[in-house]
Amino acid sequence: MSTKEKLVEFMKEQAYKPMSKGELTKIFSLNKDEEKEFHKLLDDMEKEGLIIKTGKKRYGIPEKMNLVVGRLQGNERGFGFVIPDNKDIKDIFIPAADLNGALHGDKVVAKITSQGRESKKQEGEIIRILERVNQTIVGTYENSKNFGFVVADDTRISMDIFVPKSEKNGAKTDQKVVVEITKWPVKRRNPEGKIIEILGYKNDVGTDIKSIIKQFKLPEEFPQNVVNQAEEIPEEIPESEINRRLDLRDKTIFTIDGADAKDLDDAISIEKLENGNFKLGVHIADVTHYVREHTPLDKEALNRGTSVYLVDRVIPMLPKKLSNGVCSLHPNVPRLTLSCFMEIDLDGKVVDHKIAETIIESKERLVYTDISDLLENNDSEQLERYKHIHEELQLSEELCHILNKKREDRGTIDFDFPEAKIMLDEDGKPTEIKKYERRIANRIIEEFMLVCNETVAEYMYWTEMPFLYRIHEDPSEERIEEFNKFIHNFGYHIKGTQEIHPKELQCLLKKIEGKKEEVVINTLMLRSLRKAKYSAECLGHFGLAAKYYTHFTSPIRRYPDLQIHRIIKYFINNEMTKNKISKLEKIVPHVAEQSSARERLADEAERETDDLKKAEYMAERIGKEYEGIISGITHFGMFIELDNTIEGLVRISSLVDDYYIYDEENYCFRGERTKNTYRIGDVVRIKVIRADTAKREIDFELVSDEDNEEEIS
Repeated sequence: MSTKEKLVEFMKEQAYKPMSKGELTKIFSLNKDEEKEFHKLLDDMEKEGLIIKTGKKRYGIPEKMNLVVGRLQGNERGFGFVIPDNKDIKDIFIPAADLNGALHGDKVVAKITSQGRESKKQEGEIIRILERVNQTIVGTYENSKNFGFVVADDTRISMDIFVPKSEKNGAKTDQKVVVEITKWPVKRRNPEGKIIEILGYKNDVGTDIKSIIKQFKLPEEFPQNVVNQAEEIPEEIPESEINRRLDLRDKTIFTIDGADAKDLDDAISIEKLENGNFKLGVHIADVTHYVREHTPLDKEALNRGTSVYLVDRVIPMLPKKLSNGVCSLHPNVPRLTLSCFMEIDLDGKVVDHKIAETIIESKERLVYTDISDLLENNDSEQLERYKHIHEELQLSEELCHILNKKREDRGTIDFDFPEAKIMLDEDGKPTEIKKYERRIANRIIEEFMLVCNETVAEYMYWTEMPFLYRIHEDPSEERIEEFNKFIHNFGYHIKGTQEIHPKELQCLLKKIEGKKEEVVINTLMLRSLRKAKYSAECLGHFGLAAKYYTHFTSPIRRYPDLQIHRIIKYFINNEMTKNKISKLEKIVPHVAEQSSARERLADEAERETDDLKKAEYMAERIGKEYEGIISGITHFGMFIELDNTIEGLVRISSLVDDYYIYDEENYCFRGERTKNTYRIGDVVRIKVIRADTAKREIDFELVSDEDNEEEIS
């Protein structure tokens, strides 16, 4: 146990009372040399929020002092919530008057001022700000006579930033700007700042996405030393490298991707063995051959963590020379790969496997839609075009169904929520928004990558080497009990809420398939589960009902996969020295934490650009009517999702035929007089009445049958 862990455990003891630095030094029997290091550790732990220093310079843990450490989640109406670091503690409501200068995202210490009773949340007050995260803020500049101010794009930052005239640096009203904070807010005083960058007028082409890139601090350019290193990478593969690898260039290996994909990091091969089993090869770009440990390329890739796929562009993890060039598995050129060969029986069980460093030459660059047309519809044009690999494609489909059945039998939860495909014109305006299709070719690649990730994870788990896993922890008992109470209203029940098995939830999904309540139950089930993340510990994947899982298949666009390749190559080449193991034990937890954080940020930025373009699309369709489904209910209204995935809000104040009461427990609104009820899953007709691209908000109003009759007459 580390000194840090010992300190926390010691302070958790019932008899512990807050102690000074000197008292703690004596308790831990430290000599003069160790004392300085110990005091630094106390300071670091205080910055992390693990311990708190009182006004009398005594140390204790927050929980025993009626304090909570966490991140502040702001709200446009001025109040906020502290999301505690300790996941056993519920969120704390912070009234606007008690934020005391904290801004959205800041790491804070909150004092509990009132315990939550019944449906009310605990309330608190911010007493300390441990970390400021908004050094720069993106927003719209407004000029006034004596000063200017910036309205933040992120509505969770509800305070305007004042800008003295001398610090506006040429900014004009309605321009998108980046403002650097020069004075932090305090109680009843807004922050002050200076304009450091002007992005363009808010309605100019491209300014919208540029603002989001700046808001999320996504890196647009690669540092020069990274560019230089990438440019020095040779296109040709040295003969010495080819000779040390398993040569698969004569094998039928191919890629299947989206039509516009440029970073092709996975290829497959498949054959039927004499014993009736399948031999599946998953061949992944060997990025680690080019991205060596501790180099500028490696450090930048870890810093970025992931490629970010915005609606109109990709912000890659690696420079294009690698991501679209030497690493990408283009057809008819030799490429270095790390291959996982699996022998799979007719029940979908992997009975044997091998991982090897290889060289391949992809025979075809296939596209999801073409291959789906071929396999689903026997499309004659595609049959002729791909007759030389038709047998492999049929085997792939057969194995896909076997693997899918195996996963289904063990209890995998498959939500299949529709993703949006947003088409833009050359000016960046959305021309069409529709559901992204998940057809047979997509599912083949999905199943093959899943079985490969599981095989690699289990293999490496039993080597007992430091490794990086993709985990999805079991849901909390409390969340599942709440969910169980809700589905009881529809006549459903799940057993074993204390130690729920994913199979229970999967069975429920099957029961509700195609029914009116499917959307509501799917949505609330997803909210009841934890988020998947990366970890140095193998804790299983609840959603996949898998004991062992990792991310091995996308090293061009995800850093964890790259780190995993590095570990595997050390191991299979017998290079795992004690020194290397010791270093990896320190590196892997950091990579897990960094990768999880960057993944969350990328998801948020991607969602933000999608929401922006959806609002822009609906702004051209004010007054139009659509059919939709109630996808969410809050005290202020109902969210309606249209068939093309666009979601808008019907404010409860717009329902004038009755006074509607919000029933939080049953997720519905009930009319006081008419007893008319709106609940999640109901199909309704709406009219588009407002679309605000700045706030990414779309407002609908319900259209009744009477309204339609009036229109017809």
